[in-house]
Amino acid sequence: MTAVRVLFQRELIRFIRQRSRMIAVIASPMLFWVVIGSGLHRSFQYPGASTDMTYLEYFYPGTLVLVVLFASIFSSISIIEDRRDGFLQSVLVAPISRFGIVFGKVAGITVLAALQGAVFLAAAPAVIDSTTVGSMVLTFLLLLIVALGLSSLGFLIAWSMDSTQGFHAVMNLLLVPMWLLSGALFPMTGSSPWVAEVMRWNPLTYGVAATRMALYGLTAGAGVDLPGFGTSLLVLFLFTVLVLVFAVRRVHKRTPSAPMSSEP
Repeated sequence: MTAVRVLFQRELIRFIRQRSRMIAVIASPMLFWVVIGSGLHRSFQYPGASTDMTYLEYFYPGTLVLVVLFASIFSSISIIEDRRDGFLQSVLVAPISRFGIVFGKVAGITVLAALQGAVFLAAAPAVIDSTTVGSMVLTFLLLLIVALGLSSLGFLIAWSMDSTQGFHAVMNLLLVPMWLLSGALFPMTGSSPWVAEVMRWNPLTYGVAATRMALYGLTAGAGVDLPGFGTSLLVLFLFTVLVLVFAVRRVHKRTPSAPMSSEP
């Protein structure tokens, strides 16, 4: 637990010293939300939802998950930086469990991602009229689970990367399509059959669906084509546990290479 606490605090301290990260994480999704939402404002119709739902309102839960996604990606880069600086080598030779290493880093990234998502969540009452204090609390708890799953996935990928360029390439190839096909941009209803099938197998679809339903207080106003809230929670939980287990196993298998020596 001492190792977990130290690694957790280290992530928080690093974030405090790099406050510009919060601006980048929240500003980019907010820009997407305003530009795309305003552009499709009049041409959007969501079957089963309230007739006055605009695209800005529909796009809001997906943008909320996007904030958490960006925060998880940016924070996971610290794993590559720790390897380059030699910090991970020091941690791996210390008498602590590999699970403590993984959980300490992932817990710090998860809390940071969820807190940054909470900043954007504060705008929910202005976007969704039916938002209550209870629905916002439930949404924040869901964001913690989503952040834990994405942070574990980011850790798993970053542990195998030797450069930030390679990490960004994998993230753009994997996580961005996961978000695009999660129901954040468009509903499953009306999509091409193969797109709808991919969305059903996408674990992030259930994270976005659970977030959407939580924001509406688990009422029908969120839409009718969404998986059940219980089903979404179960899939999200299983995905998070599976990725976390794989991350721990990955740490057991591979020791980060020694930091490269600087040469003129």
